Amino acid sequence: ASWRKPFANAVSVPLPLVSLSSPPTAVAPTDRISPIDTLRGIALFGVLIINLLKEFRVSIFAQFVPSGPESPADRFLDSFVSYAFEMKAFALFSLLFGIGLGIQFDRLASRDRPLYWLLRRLVVLMGFGLVHLLFIWNGDILTEYALAGLLVLPLMREDKETLAICSLGLFGFYVFMPAWHLPIYWPDSATFTHLVDSANRVYAQGTLAEVIGHNHGELKALFSLHAFVFPRTLALFLLGVCLWRSGLPQNLQRHRRGLFIFGLIATMSGISLTLAAAVNVFPNTPMFGAYMSNLAPTVQALGYAALIAAAVQLPYLGPFLKVFAPLGRMAFTNYIVQSLVFSWIFFGYGLGQFGHMSVTSAFLLGVSVYIAQMIASAWWLRWFRFGPLEWLWRSLMYGHPQVMLKSRMRSIELAHL
Repeated sequence: ASWRKPFANAVSVPLPLVSLSSPPTAVAPTDRISPIDTLRGIALFGVLIINLLKEFRVSIFAQFVPSGPESPADRFLDSFVSYAFEMKAFALFSLLFGIGLGIQFDRLASRDRPLYWLLRRLVVLMGFGLVHLLFIWNGDILTEYALAGLLVLPLMREDKETLAICSLGLFGFYVFMPAWHLPIYWPDSATFTHLVDSANRVYAQGTLAEVIGHNHGELKALFSLHAFVFPRTLALFLLGVCLWRSGLPQNLQRHRRGLFIFGLIATMSGISLTLAAAVNVFPNTPMFGAYMSNLAPTVQALGYAALIAAAVQLPYLGPFLKVFAPLGRMAFTNYIVQSLVFSWIFFGYGLGQFGHMSVTSAFLLGVSVYIAQMIASAWWLRWFRFGPLEWLWRSLMYGHPQVMLKSRMRSIELAHL
């Protein structure tokens, strides 16, 4: 078809031969690109820690009101998490989601209507996201990703140069958003204080119905936070698709040296920009500090991605880093499980620790949960092809149950030999 021509020369992994009349199925675990799963598993730690410290432990709006006294250890750890992970982990996750869109489109391009199947995939994801958002925890990111994916979908047939231009344009718009004076609702300080006070009361002591009701009441203010970062999400999705079309994720070994150099430069540049904005090196141009604050996390996240991608190729680091791959393969399930566990620990219908746990204690809790999920994911994938929610997502997308047990899949493959 003519729409395949712009990226017909892109380097990609070998795709299995399929019959165009047979229904599409999920990719086999052996056909996955392990470094991408490793990156996703590592990024999941940053997402967990940020969600735990900034949103489950206290109100997400607490960052906009004066805080009470904390121990030196708590202040140090809170600053470290902010500089190392905040906004960076989600940027990396967005980039990986874009790469995933590119992979899915590439796999489905051998069939009719690849955009139709991607549309189904994103609609199902939005359904999961809305359930998570409305009935479990309003810090959900899945709904935003599904919506951003739907907006990116019409560009999936474009060549990588067009995707790069669109990505750069959206990211530039995001960086300079403070200068645009966009009509986006932003609560005043009194509203933020009220949101924090009511969260401290309801989330710590409320019943399940009261917690869900308060979740819904915060959505207007949360929408504002998502609206400000949404252009960056779109830009990173397009960049991810562009990178896949360029062949970089499929040939990391060939580009290891370049990835390492770029990773060092980008990581140090991101840290430098963050520190420059924090100490206000340009006091006479405050808007410039806002631009640096918007730019720095994405630059730093791209540096992280390049460094990890290069490290995975090293003989003495690669085998160690691969232990994160099972977490990445089950990132959807692990993300939802984290919400369920932390909701029970912090909200009133469970242990009611909201507003009572220190930064250090919460950080140690997060590390413990992450390690437990690492062990559980590795064990689960010894026997099953997908995580539970990954299986449900694929089954709903393709319209028929996917083969879950590895042993059954081997029997099917042997029967077709």
